[in-house]
Parts: sequence; structure tokens; C-alpha cells
Amino acid sequence: MEFSNRLQQLPDQFFSKLASRTKQAMLQGRDIINLGQGNPDQPTPAHIVKEMQEAVADPQNHRYSPFRGIPEMHQAAAAFYKREYGVDIDPDTEVAVLGGTKIGLVELPLALLNPGDLLLLPDPGYPDYLSGAPLAEARFETMPLKAENNFLPDYAELSQSAKDQAKLMYLNYPNNPTGAVADDHFFNETVEFAKYHGIGVVHDFAYGAVGFDGIKPPSFLQATGAKEIGIEMYTLSKTYNMAGWRIGFAVGNAKMIEALNIIQDHLFAGLSPALQLAAAEALTASQQCVVELNDTYESRRNVLKAECERIGWHIEAPKGSFFAWLPVPEGFTSMEFTDLLLEKADIAVAAGSGFGESGEGYVRVGLLVDEARIVEAIQRIEKLRLFV
Repeated sequence: MEFSNRLQQLPDQFFSKLASRTKQAMLQGRDIINLGQGNPDQPTPAHIVKEMQEAVADPQNHRYSPFRGIPEMHQAAAAFYKREYGVDIDPDTEVAVLGGTKIGLVELPLALLNPGDLLLLPDPGYPDYLSGAPLAEARFETMPLKAENNFLPDYAELSQSAKDQAKLMYLNYPNNPTGAVADDHFFNETVEFAKYHGIGVVHDFAYGAVGFDGIKPPSFLQATGAKEIGIEMYTLSKTYNMAGWRIGFAVGNAKMIEALNIIQDHLFAGLSPALQLAAAEALTASQQCVVELNDTYESRRNVLKAECERIGWHIEAPKGSFFAWLPVPEGFTSMEFTDLLLEKADIAVAAGSGFGESGEGYVRVGLLVDEARIVEAIQRIEKLRLFV
């Protein structure tokens, strides 16, 4: 039996290959400092774990969940957005519960695009954004994110045909992989652009809780009129160290939310009620754990910046997310530099080219090891004498 055409057109899974290479090096007994991962290294806060334990023990939660999620989860998502961003969300019509936001990001083109429709994607960007287009038999064009424009897309640079034909656009701030943060002005500009051209906007707010130097990254939905044309995806993976739990949600435009809910009615049978209750606890209880986690990432970022500058590796400190976007030394491609670090320094990083053509010339480094390991990693790189 042959794979379907859709399956054959899917891109290679970049992160799977990256993890495999790193694992093979570790199996050889090498002390690999893994800066290539995007997997939070801290445990889920104790009060969330306790809520899950109690919910799992309740036989009422051993049954099927409602297809579209329990009321407590919907209400918690709405309360979270009101408290954190001052955004009013209708828990009944403007929330879709997701088994991790990757699911929503991949399935949304299936719900909103017809074969041949055009999707606009950031470049560099999260590689799994590319997966939805071939599944929906849609086309895509990329929006280059350039350092000179603070890694924000310049809508004026898009071709007229892209502006006229695009039906859907993905954005992601704080940004993976660049660490850039958008501001209110950009989101207001985005709403105006999208309204004028009739484009739906999907904002991936995965790193919304991680902002540095006193910056609280804004929600796209805070922009005037944003709910008229767009939705925002929010995952608990990063904010609460719940990556392995696989739960998130989408909020915003009721018609887009309904499209998500309809396709999920056919693909899934709802998440565990216990999991949703634990997620609701995370969203509505004290957020001190979020403040402490953000402080941890900012401290690690500061150590990375200082150590890189010490060896002559001049970098821009990220303003958000738990990633840093570092330029490769002169004479190397992104992949060549990545290979060199793994082979000669036992350090794993993610090649920028894996995030799109505009990622060439960079590597992505995660702030997901402790400060001592960050210092050790830069000391190993220093011994390669690439920045003298």
C-alpha cells in the first residue's frame, strides 16, 4: 500500500531529525549540552500536579469529556484573557480546547482553506506551520523576517498577488526562533492590513508569558478589531512547564473558533476531564510560578549574552521567548556551524536554515539548561577559536 499524495507532500520533521542526531551522540557516551531543544527543563508547578492527582482519582473524570471541552476549561481561558490582557472572551463561542496548539495550527488550514487557497507564513518560523498547507492542498508564500525590521514582516514588501489572494496568515510573537517581540503598533497595523485584504490572522502566542527587560508581550487580541479577523493560540506548555501534558486553547473570532471545533468534532473525542481541570487550575490560580519562571529565563539569557560577548561573539539579546537567535561565524553556513559544534564541542543547537530560507546565517539556542551549563557551552565554543 502506498502513502497518500498528501502524506508524501508533507515536509520532513525538522525537530525529529534534530533530536535523533543529538540522541545518537549521547548514546556514544558523549556529554552533549543540548541547546537545540525547545522542551522546558523545569517541572510543572506542584499545585497544578496536585489538582491533576485529585481530578484523576475522581471517577466522574474517568468518562468521556464533552467533545468541545468542559465548561470549567472554557471559563478559565476566558478569565485568563480578561485578567492578563483585558480582553473579553465569550467562553461559549470564542474558545476552542486543543490537545496542544500544534494540533490547531496544523488542522486550521483544513478547516478554513480550499485547494489552491493561499496561506502566508513567517520565514523563519516554526517548521510545523508548513504541515497544514499540503494537508489542505493549499499554497503558501513566506514573509521574510529580517533583523533590520526587528524580525517583523513588512507587509509593503509582499507581492500584490499575495495580498490579493491570501486567505490566512500566521504570526508568532514572542517569536520562535528569533526571540523578537511585537508591539501594539504592529498588531494594529496587522489588523488594518488583514481587514483591507480580507485575510484571517492566526497568532501563535506560545511564548506569551516570557518577556524580558520589563516587557510584557502584548496579545494580538488587544488590538482594536482583532477579534473581527483573527484568533490567538495559547499553550500551557511554556507558561506552566506543561509540555508533556498536551493542552492548549484558541480564542477569538467566533467563526474561526467554530471551524476549529467542527473539525475537532470529527478528529477527536475530547481531552481527559482531569487534564482540563488541572489546566483550569493553572490558568486561574496564583501566577507567581510564572513570574519565577520568567525570571529564570531572563537570568539565563543574561548569562548567555555576557559569555558570548566575552569571547567576541556579538549577539542581540532576545526580548522574549526562551530562545536566542545567534549569527554564525563568517565562513560557515548554519548547518556547517551546527555540525561543527556537535562534532567538535559536543553542543547541540538548531540550524537556522531549518526554520526557513531567511533563517540561514543563524542558529537557535534554547535557554533550557541551567546557567552553569550555558557557561560551559560557551567555554567549549571559545576553545574552537572562531571569534578571535
